[in-house]
Amino acid sequence: MRWLRRLPVLAALAWCALTFAAAAQRPQAQAPRSPRAAAPVDLTGNWVAQITEDWRWRMITPPKGDYASVPLSPLGRQVADSWDPAADVAAGEQCRAFGAGGLMRLPTRLRIGWADDATLRIETDAGQQVRELHFGRATPPAAPPSWQGYSAAEWLGSPPSGNPFGGLVAPTQEAAAARGGGAVGRFEGASPPAAPVARGSLKVVTTNLRPGYLRKNGVPYSEQAVVTEYYDRFELFSNDYLQVVTVVTDPLYLTTPFVVSNQFKREPDDSKWNPTPCTTDPPLGTLQRPGF
Repeated sequence: MRWLRRLPVLAALAWCALTFAAAAQRPQAQAPRSPRAAAPVDLTGNWVAQITEDWRWRMITPPKGDYASVPLSPLGRQVADSWDPAADVAAGEQCRAFGAGGLMRLPTRLRIGWADDATLRIETDAGQQVRELHFGRATPPAAPPSWQGYSAAEWLGSPPSGNPFGGLVAPTQEAAAARGGGAVGRFEGASPPAAPVARGSLKVVTTNLRPGYLRKNGVPYSEQAVVTEYYDRFELFSNDYLQVVTVVTDPLYLTTPFVVSNQFKREPDDSKWNPTPCTTDPPLGTLQRPGF
């Protein structure tokens, strides 16, 4: 009888033992990896812009009114035609050409590194700008607009096999226009490489921008602009490259999205890093040549 009275206790102990054993055999839930740990491709390091096309708009300051291939609205053309670089300097607006909408198009060097496990930091020596790409925080905090705005970043995973550009082949409108036209929608820069160094793509959407310039000669984008970028790495002729496709949409100054692709080549270190302030050379058309 005493043994029978103990049966419920023994049954409860057996049930607890089986429960704990089953729990021990179940895989433990893994803590979510940080964006830094989950990166499908490593974008960090030192990079220098490769100006292989559109030299006239990127390496020098074009004359006022040279906005060929930019889909400006009538209001956008009016703003571009009224560009006054001296007025920009007087108003403290000399960094308009160094905002997120046009910065990656400039002849500049980049230093890319992690500020923390959820923030990728991009520094440029041209204009001494700093961009912070925030993972997991799509909504910008309340803050006044700035040259670099607020950038929300996300990893997209692997691009299709054989396409190192994350599924997006940029129509380089500027290059097509410089050659008198061409098929918009195909890659117009260097030939696409056969295979990337690492599969992966980073998408960045930047908002909360101060009005800036797509080109150094005052071709504008407004505070309503949204800058969407796609970052990838690839290898070509044993060199390591960073590809940045930039799409600028602006309901005020653009009639359609403005799309360009920019390439950067990896450098071994930052020994050539040369920070310079936001300055814009005089337009080429205003320079005085000896003997003319």
